[in-house]
Amino acid sequence: MNGLSKGIRKVEIALRWDPSPSGEPSTDLDLVAAPYLEGDPHGDPAYVVHFDSRSPDGTITLSRDSQDGKGFGYDEVMTLELDRLDRRYGRVVVGVVVQQHQARRTFSEVGNPGLRIREGYDVLAEDDFGGVPGVAAATVAEFVREGTGRWEFRAGVHGFDGDPVDFPREMGAARRA
Repeated sequence: MNGLSKGIRKVEIALRWDPSPSGEPSTDLDLVAAPYLEGDPHGDPAYVVHFDSRSPDGTITLSRDSQDGKGFGYDEVMTLELDRLDRRYGRVVVGVVVQQHQARRTFSEVGNPGLRIREGYDVLAEDDFGGVPGVAAATVAEFVREGTGRWEFRAGVHGFDGDPVDFPREMGAARRA
């Protein structure tokens, strides 16, 4: 980044997937976001935003939620207004969970999954979950506030090999090398 950069300000994270074949249980992917306090960036999240919720201050919102992938284009969309997020938060982690409603599913069993992260018209990252086929949850983005107050984007899809119910609590933990 150059000296004139304001850092990452407002980000859209979008998911798409194909509906399940006729006669099979529906497939449901969910976006999950959690901010962490500046003094404890890998501890417990301050709060978690997912389906049927938003951040207390309205800076993280889920504007489109699909339970079956039957939309056109991107089925689930979350917006993070990082430039409005309170200074006490120094890190935000975003993840994706394959819901386990009627049948156990991993990303390899989801038809044509796709992820797009962009700021305005600039695409920051795209992925198809091909690097994490055998898991049912993954972190997909990390945003960290620099000492100057600017937000930095750290790309990468990292699988979570545990019960998806535990994922929101565990997704911000420091990754082992």
